Amino acid sequence: MRNRSILLALLALSFIAVAQQKPGTKKKSSDQLGTQASANLPSEEDVNAFLHETFGYDSQLTWKIVGIKSSQAEGLAEVTVQISGPQGQGEQKFFVTQDGKHAVVGDVIPFGAHPFDKTRELLQQKATGPARGPASAAVTIVEFSDLQCPHCKEAAPTIEKLLTENPNIHFVFQNFPLPMHNWAMKAAQYADCVGQSSNDAFWKYISSVYAAQSDITAENADQKLTELADSSGVNGKDVVACAAKPDTQSRVEASVNLGKSVDVNATPTLFINGRPVGVNGNNYDVLKQIVDFAANDK
Repeated sequence: MRNRSILLALLALSFIAVAQQKPGTKKKSSDQLGTQASANLPSEEDVNAFLHETFGYDSQLTWKIVGIKSSQAEGLAEVTVQISGPQGQGEQKFFVTQDGKHAVVGDVIPFGAHPFDKTRELLQQKATGPARGPASAAVTIVEFSDLQCPHCKEAAPTIEKLLTENPNIHFVFQNFPLPMHNWAMKAAQYADCVGQSSNDAFWKYISSVYAAQSDITAENADQKLTELADSSGVNGKDVVACAAKPDTQSRVEASVNLGKSVDVNATPTLFINGRPVGVNGNNYDVLKQIVDFAANDK
């Protein structure tokens, strides 16, 4: 890490799960920040000055402030920034202490005897995406995924193995299209409509989108996604019409907002009985251990 910068470490983390994209522009985004309700929150000017001092030496790095708000942890302000560079673009959070003198990089996680119960209960209530496996299962896994995300494609076989070899899991899929992916939102809207039409077709659809990921572009997405919907067992034309409806957009946005409410900022993210877990093509054994622990944790 150059200069051992805290935010360069943050930047490296933000590149892990994003595709390449042209850098944005270095500017304030007050229209996205909302009202700063507390006098203890850092101002846009403070954050921009900090980022300038940290990244200003490299003209290839640009940033945009996405949000400044009070953290769930008392005494900390939560700052979300989007950082862009030649390697890609990513969104990441950091935290500012109440005195405005320190920034903390990392996750604020729940603490206590049952730290994941609150998230588990929230997801039980609001994770209403397509599901498989018994609803009464002792273990529920919720995945937040982006159909254009290459890491989601790489993780899919691991998840499928987990569900196949452990059938007593209730699995829920939630759309979480990332803004830097240029056809992910459209794919999510199509997926929502396929799921509304047929739960069985939904799982075939997302598998086929992952398989065709490298062939889909922003320009041919409508054609490709319609063909994949047809091949999954639903009427592609009906899916196209459904995807254009405001209700579909609202459902996808609700899924994204649910993810944000439980601090999802990269895909894929799994929640095993409320516990956030990363997934890739090589961590089946760890996931199985967590599932077994969750099933027996009383």
